[in-house]
Amino acid sequence: MLYLLAMVAIVVGVDILFFRQYFWYRLMSNVGIVLVFVAFYLRFLKRP
Repeated sequence: MLYLLAMVAIVVGVDILFFRQYFWYRLMSNVGIVLVFVAFYLRFLKRP
């Protein structure tokens, strides 16, 4: 749960700080951040 909250906080923070006016850049950065979090989860946190 904490992992998910951290991901949401980072996505919202990047949206507000950097890409407030740019929809497509914001969308691409959000997808990229989520993919990084998913890759990290699958690599290090997933239980066998």
